[in-house]
Amino acid sequence: MVLFTVIMTPTMWLPLLLIPLLLILKNMKKSQNKQEQQLPPGPLKLPMFGNLLQLGELPHQSLWKLSKKYGPVMHLKLGRIPYVVVSSAEAAREVLKVHDLECCGKAKLTGAGKLSYNYLDVAFAPYGDHWRQMRKLVVMELFSHKRVQSFHFIREEEVASLVNSISQASSSASPVDLSQKMFALSGSILFRVAFRKRFQGSHFDNHKFHELIASAMAVGGGFTAEEFFPYVGWIIDWFTGYHGRIQSVCEELDCFFEQIIKDHLIKAESKQDHEDIIDVMLRIQREQANSADGAHQITKDNIKAVLMDLFLAGVDTSAVTVTWAMTEMARNPGVMSKAQDEVRKCIGNKGSITESDMDQLQYLKLVIKETLRLHPPGPMLLPRQTISHCNVMGYDINPKTLLQVNVWAIGRDSKYWNKPEEFFPERFVNNSVDFKGQNFEFLPFGGGRRICPGIQMGTLTVELALANLLYHFNWKLPNGMKEGDLNMEESTGQSLTNCKKTPLLLVPINYSHQPSEIA
Repeated sequence: MVLFTVIMTPTMWLPLLLIPLLLILKNMKKSQNKQEQQLPPGPLKLPMFGNLLQLGELPHQSLWKLSKKYGPVMHLKLGRIPYVVVSSAEAAREVLKVHDLECCGKAKLTGAGKLSYNYLDVAFAPYGDHWRQMRKLVVMELFSHKRVQSFHFIREEEVASLVNSISQASSSASPVDLSQKMFALSGSILFRVAFRKRFQGSHFDNHKFHELIASAMAVGGGFTAEEFFPYVGWIIDWFTGYHGRIQSVCEELDCFFEQIIKDHLIKAESKQDHEDIIDVMLRIQREQANSADGAHQITKDNIKAVLMDLFLAGVDTSAVTVTWAMTEMARNPGVMSKAQDEVRKCIGNKGSITESDMDQLQYLKLVIKETLRLHPPGPMLLPRQTISHCNVMGYDINPKTLLQVNVWAIGRDSKYWNKPEEFFPERFVNNSVDFKGQNFEFLPFGGGRRICPGIQMGTLTVELALANLLYHFNWKLPNGMKEGDLNMEESTGQSLTNCKKTPLLLVPINYSHQPSEIA
C-alpha cells in the first residue's frame, strides 16, 4: 500500500506526464528545423533501408545515373546514415577547397578502426592533432621526392623481372594475363619498399599476400550491418561471421608486421645502404625518444597502421591503372602505335628503360592522364564525414554527414570533357589540367587536406611499367579477337578499386632492338 500510495502521489505523476509532451515538442522542433533547412535533393528513402538497395554492384555508376535526375549534390540515406554524393567539379571544389576543413572528418567505423589499430594511421584517422602529425611524417619522410627517388632501383629491378618473365612466355605465342602480372608487380615493389626484402624468403608468396590485402579491404573498407541498422544489424554481422573474418585478417597481418619490425630492430645497429619504410619510421621513433621537446611520439602500432595504409592504398591502384591503359590501347591500336613509336624513338637501341628516361615520354604521360580520367582507380574518393555544418552549392550539409565525391562521374561529364566516353589522350595536349588536386574536373587522387600522399610513387610505377611493356613488346589480341570484342566492364570486386571485370589477356611478341638484345 505504501508503494502504491507513493506512485499515485500527484507530485510524482504530474512530471511523468510532461516527459512524452517534451518528446513531442522536441520532434516537432526537429521537423521544423528540417523544413527550414535546404537539404540537397535525392531519391525517395525506404523505411529502414534508405537508399541502400539503389547502390547496386557498381555504386559509382548507380549514383552517376541518379545524379542525372537529382543533380550534382544529392542527399541519400544508407540505413540510418545521412549520405551526400557530389558529382560535379564545382561542387567538388566547394567540398575539397572552400569547405575542406568542415568536410575533412572521418566516420569511426568498426572495420576501419580494426585495420588502423584504432585510427593510428592517416587514411582513417579523424581530423585533429594526431592526424596532422602522422600526415606530416608520411608526406615529409616516407613520400618526399628524395625518398621516392631513393627507391628507383627497386622499381627498375622489378619491372626488368616482369619484362623477362613476359619475354619467356612470349615464345609459346600464348596470351599473358596482364592483370595478374600487374598485381604481382605492384605487390613486389611495395613489399621491397616497405620491408627491404622480396617475397622469396618470407612466409608470404605474392599471390597469398595480395589475397590477404584484398580480404582486408573487403571486410574493413566499408560498413558493418550494425552501422547501417543499429538495433538489428548485429544479427546479420553475427550470421555472416563478419567480426571473426576481420579479426582473422588483422591478426595474420599483425603477426607478419610484428615479425618484420622485430627483424629490423635486430639489424638496426648495422649500416644499411638504403632505408626502407620501416627503417625510416624506426629511426624517427628513436629520434623522438631521445628528444626533450615533447613532440608527438610514434608507437609500434602507428608503424603498423601506416604499413596497412600503404598496402591497402598502393597495391591495387597502380596495377589497375596499367591494366586499363593497356586495355584502352589494345582497343585503340592507333594510340598504342603512337605510344610505342615515341618510346622506341626516345630510348633507341639502349635495350632498357630507366626512370631518368621518363621526362622524354610526353605522349605516354597523356595516355596515363586519359586512363586516369576514364578509369580512376578509386571511382569514389574515400568517404569523409562533415565536422560541422556547411553550405554546398546552396544546400545545407549537417554535421556527421557521410560525404563522397564521385570522380568517375566528373571524369565523364560532357560539361568539362568533349566526347567524354572516347579514349583520346590528345585532349591533354597544351592543357594544363593535372591530377594534383587543383583541377576539380580531374581528381583521380583526390584533393584538399586528404589528397593521396603517394601520388609520385604510384605514377612512377605506372610510367615505368607501361614504357617497358611498349618498348619491349608488340601486342595482339588472342584467338582472332577484334578490338570491339574487348570486355570493358568494371568490377569493384573485393576491393575499393575500379578493376577490370575480366582479366586482360594479350599475346606478347618480342620486339628486337638492334644492336642490343633484350635481357
